[in-house]
Amino acid sequence: MRNGEQLLLTLVIPIGLLLVLTLTDVVVQEAGPSRIPRALATVLTVSVISTAFTSLAIATAFERRSGALRFLGTTPLTRAELLGGKFLATAAVTAVSAGSVAIAALMIGWRPTTGSAWAIPVLLVGAATFAAWGMALAGLLRAEAVLAVANGLFLVLIMFGGVVIPAQSLPGPLATVASWLPSGALADALAAALISGSAPALQDVVVLLGWMAVGAVVASRTFRWS
Repeated sequence: MRNGEQLLLTLVIPIGLLLVLTLTDVVVQEAGPSRIPRALATVLTVSVISTAFTSLAIATAFERRSGALRFLGTTPLTRAELLGGKFLATAAVTAVSAGSVAIAALMIGWRPTTGSAWAIPVLLVGAATFAAWGMALAGLLRAEAVLAVANGLFLVLIMFGGVVIPAQSLPGPLATVASWLPSGALADALAAALISGSAPALQDVVVLLGWMAVGAVVASRTFRWS
């Protein structure tokens, strides 16, 4: 809460983007009753990426540089336990971020349906997926490099990864690539839950679980205390 950059990524950017998508025409969105649910799915995806990937990677990388993790490495705490604790903390922060965005959506007219509950397990899987890769990135590069790469990937994913612009609306090869990225799969799965109240498509589930498994293996094998 004391870190301005973390608050920007966790609360300010997601809520600001929701207001831009629903109350202005700066970014063209579909009209009608599905506009707010579509925007909410987009913003929740941005929130997960910013919190579980960008913010986590940067914070952990600077903890490594400052020596905080090296001190933890001298305790009985194992690498798996550290990663597990990071994942749980990230899940809590993601819940706060997603809850804030949902409250903002309710205030501007969103009315959830029973099927909207599918968004909860989708968010959990999405957060775990991006957290795995956030920890992998934090353990591979120096803090300054993590800062640049994490922010760069954040911008690329939300603009060309099937988030702000749906994968099916991207030109040819980009559409195919975006549909197999965790960002595109998460956005599509949340859109299915919030717009039509249906379960996520099998492809989206497979994509998220696949990226999560690979990210967890990479993080567990490459993460360094210092």
